Amino acid sequence: MSAQQIPVFQVDAFASRVFAGNPAAICPLDQWLADEQMQAIAAENNLSETAFFVRNGDTYHLRWFTPKVEVDLCGHATLASAFVILTQLAPGDAVRFQTKSGILEVSRDGELFTLDFPSRPPAECQVHKGLVAALGSAEKPPEGGQDSPSHIVLAARDYLVVYESEEDVRALQPNMEALKQIDRFAVIVTAPGREVDFVSRFFAPAKGVPEDPVTGSAHCTLIPYWSKRLGKKKLHAYQVSPRGGELWCEDRGERVRISGKAVRFLEGRIYL
Repeated sequence: MSAQQIPVFQVDAFASRVFAGNPAAICPLDQWLADEQMQAIAAENNLSETAFFVRNGDTYHLRWFTPKVEVDLCGHATLASAFVILTQLAPGDAVRFQTKSGILEVSRDGELFTLDFPSRPPAECQVHKGLVAALGSAEKPPEGGQDSPSHIVLAARDYLVVYESEEDVRALQPNMEALKQIDRFAVIVTAPGREVDFVSRFFAPAKGVPEDPVTGSAHCTLIPYWSKRLGKKKLHAYQVSPRGGELWCEDRGERVRISGKAVRFLEGRIYL
């Protein structure tokens, strides 16, 4: 018999039905496992994120791992963690997490969960030589974030590549091996949406996430960009990955609010 059993939930975040949104594995712990064990569990789960949390009084310490690395901020696994806590472990309407990105609060209003996250506005940057070509565009990349005929490149933690249309974003066929050489954590691509304010996709192959289905942390950069560009504080967004995900967003200056739904897919145990 295994000496230790770890509860695990798999939740589809930013989705109103299973097989949509972004799946995250959630592991409630009584105390922390070794970092190597948590990383191994995340690799075994092979989802874009596995989250672990430990209760600390009225709050929870929360950490996130891709199959390859621990990350400093993750939206969908935070939403999924809040879903597990607020619907099953400690039913309520709000929860606070202590994380590498400070205190993060999640509130619940019926089926809608709202993340209070730090804003990460993009700025002009020196563009990696192979970036645009790696995304599937044959065009020469712009210098220092200046306008080009069909895209703009900016950056915060991640590159932000802004295209003219939703069709441009959907049509991209990135070279994942080339994107592994990019000199930032990940690449966000975005454009105005046909039926929403903006659409996006997210690629982080070097971190074990070739294309992330729905990326909350990317919206820390997308929200301030589109809020300024469109002149509005409340925004409706859709991530146009194959699974897809819907988000309701609000720019609050130094903070952003990101709202979405979640559904439970499975519940079980990990045996160590």
